[in-house]
Amino acid sequence: MKRTLLALLLLTSGLAYGQSLGTAGTLRGKVSDPSGAAVPGATVSLSNDLTLYRREATTSASGEFEFSNIPPNVYHFEVDAAGFQRIHRDLTVRSAVPVNLELALEIEKQVQSVTVGAEAPLVETTPSAHADADAALFAKLPETSIATGLSDIITLSTPAVVADSDGFFHSLGDHAQMALSIDNQPITDQQGSLFSTQIPSNAIESIEAVYGGTPAEYGDKTSLVVTAVTRSGLGQQPHGDFAVEYGSFGTIDQKGDYSFGKAKWGQFFAVNSSRSGRFLDTPEYRPLHDIGNNMNVFSRSDYQPSTSNMLHLDVLAARNWFQVPNQYDQQASGQDQKQMVRSFSISPGWVHVFNPNTTLASNVFVRRDLINYYPSRNAFDDLPATMSQTRSLTNLGVKTDLNYLNGRHNAKFGVQITDTILTERFTLGLTDPTFNPVCLDDDGNAVLNPGLTNPAQCPTAGYQANPDLSPGLVPYDLTRGGSLFNYYGHANIRQQALYAQDTINFGKLTLNLGFRWDRYDGIAKGTQPQPRAGLSYLIAPTKTVLRIAYSHSYETPLNENLVLSSATGAGGLAANVFGAQGSIPLQPGIRNMYNAGFEQNIGKRLVFEGDYFWKYTRNAFDLDTLFTTAIFFPIEWGHSKMDGFSSRLSLRQYKGLTGYTQFGHTRARVFGPENGGLIFPDTSLPSDYVVRIDHDQAFQSTSHVQYQPLKNGPWVAWTWRFDSGIVASAIPDLGSVLGLTGDQQAQIGFYCGSQVATVGSPITTCNAPYPQWGAKLVKIPAPGAENDDLNPARVRSRNLFDVAVGTDNLFHTERRRWTLRLEAFNITNKLAVYNFLSTCSGTHFVAPRSYRAELGIAF
Repeated sequence: MKRTLLALLLLTSGLAYGQSLGTAGTLRGKVSDPSGAAVPGATVSLSNDLTLYRREATTSASGEFEFSNIPPNVYHFEVDAAGFQRIHRDLTVRSAVPVNLELALEIEKQVQSVTVGAEAPLVETTPSAHADADAALFAKLPETSIATGLSDIITLSTPAVVADSDGFFHSLGDHAQMALSIDNQPITDQQGSLFSTQIPSNAIESIEAVYGGTPAEYGDKTSLVVTAVTRSGLGQQPHGDFAVEYGSFGTIDQKGDYSFGKAKWGQFFAVNSSRSGRFLDTPEYRPLHDIGNNMNVFSRSDYQPSTSNMLHLDVLAARNWFQVPNQYDQQASGQDQKQMVRSFSISPGWVHVFNPNTTLASNVFVRRDLINYYPSRNAFDDLPATMSQTRSLTNLGVKTDLNYLNGRHNAKFGVQITDTILTERFTLGLTDPTFNPVCLDDDGNAVLNPGLTNPAQCPTAGYQANPDLSPGLVPYDLTRGGSLFNYYGHANIRQQALYAQDTINFGKLTLNLGFRWDRYDGIAKGTQPQPRAGLSYLIAPTKTVLRIAYSHSYETPLNENLVLSSATGAGGLAANVFGAQGSIPLQPGIRNMYNAGFEQNIGKRLVFEGDYFWKYTRNAFDLDTLFTTAIFFPIEWGHSKMDGFSSRLSLRQYKGLTGYTQFGHTRARVFGPENGGLIFPDTSLPSDYVVRIDHDQAFQSTSHVQYQPLKNGPWVAWTWRFDSGIVASAIPDLGSVLGLTGDQQAQIGFYCGSQVATVGSPITTCNAPYPQWGAKLVKIPAPGAENDDLNPARVRSRNLFDVAVGTDNLFHTERRRWTLRLEAFNITNKLAVYNFLSTCSGTHFVAPRSYRAELGIAF
């Protein structure tokens, strides 16, 4: 079936003129004078001063114009022709159905001064809470790495998102619960340097991030839905950009893009490469064994010879190679673990126009990620274990939508069918005899005698049995004569979905109604009906929009290492090797989410929006990291309760000045039992225990301001990020800190009175009264005050500042423009950690102060 659909798409004739794909829209029209004659040479523009989107066109000899590939949003539309009065209109584009305009100009009256007219409203009446960003805006945002550029855009431009290490982020209290749609290709697997290489930021025209009132079109991962519209060469004169960057840690980047086309076809390419000595966030302040590189190529082809059909093709190929960062003890032992990630994606699509109100869009896609994790050549160089992995994830599918736009209705009906093929190979062997000792001496220290492999031997040898022993791991303890644990697993995850949604406009009242049905047929199985509804109301005199929404969704398990993670429970792997409490594979989750919010226009230049959310999930997902590696396993909590707010104040562009500030709060509580993964909680805990997961953060904010008074002229940008600190549950009290190694204590700056822990000198006893003991980078509760739910330990708050200056035309030339950009990240050199001993992520330091210079040419 998949081959047939692909062949039909590739062989379709009579392809499109002026159609857009996915969620992007098309605007076309004709400009005439009072007599009905065509007006050639008129300037037509479409703009949004909040996202900085702007497009211009000139009417043809027949008075016609067209804009394609328009991101969904509210726009200000203008027509300007000599001798005629200027036309101003406010337009909303939220459908793939083309918008057609017939515009009649009036003769300009000489006695009357030209008036500016109305401008597009700053508030949107859609019931969904969302944030928009176009290339003109995010091109000036600080991008930490080419490999994670999309994550940077989402984190810095979406109020409901909190930054995490290695380009990850937490969306509304969840990790990895994001659905990404690129030109109508759905992607719900993790994107980033550790899992699947991302689409490069210079290939993206715009993004829309929906964090409340999720449309029925989207499923699987619904905490955040990001739709990305890529750049197109359709109707473009040949032009391109190329730049070379050099920065701290020996970072060298090259990036370029080129587009060209005619009215009926277009081609766009983006090619990027990067090499850095600090490729990933490190478990030590100083980067150790952290060299990595990335290369990606993206191509988008459009072909549309008629007014009824369009064919497009997106192709992405990418690769990440990196060393896994070491801690000091691992560096001393010679640990040399590496990982390679190779990805490709091919997505052809077809759009057909039946009539002015109805279009059909269909995408076929294949995407593959291949991950190889390599151990050190000498297994005993790896601490505390040596491991290797080869796994692949291949996603095949088709998505077809019927779009209907007429009167008060903007409807979409669709079907999505996917098949995800998972193959996993994994080996593990313990190399540290103190990690899972069989016996302990009288002082509680590990007994290193390799001949002791059974707890029954301990009393005879004069020792005591280790009460925390994991007996299933003893056969794989290489220090006690064991052998490598070898695992091979394979699974097909088949999914089918039907959905219908309609946005109905009743003037000031807008209603979203949707219904989705999912069937999940993987290691676990299930079906789920999912009603969705949202409502917004415009109070016109005050320019206020009130909105509420409800979403019922079917959250599916994370696919990365899903096969092994689903087999670790009792009745799974032989002898229950890893001691899991669960006995069933990871099950799909069921979520009910509620949103309430508003938008408020403030004067002519400002808009404020706020949203509060409540999420209740049965079978809530997260990740466990294996030791200090880059290997992660999905886990599942019994249920979760999350709530919080997000707000944003945006400044409409004024004489080259634009900016925004966004802030939020997330309370993330999860309840046992925990299922899946390779690292398991204390088995003495009750099955319904509650903890604040490390996605919980009391307050976070991002502010960005940029100023460019002249087009292509000099500019300056400033970004301020504040995070109050996530939960650090591994060190709830003084006793837990005293049990850490010297290196771990030094990582957080632990002190007791005047004594400060170092790598070689841990603090093992502390009799100083509180608060004469503590940690510089982690806030540990006072004795007796710690509570896993109400008062957990937290990473300390941090303020990070980034500054960039540059010019888009260094030598004031016309045909070829030289560009220059200078950036400074973390300019105060704030010493901080993202997380510490997190079971989800490990330990990672925020990057210290660094610099980058970029020289480029636009032609």
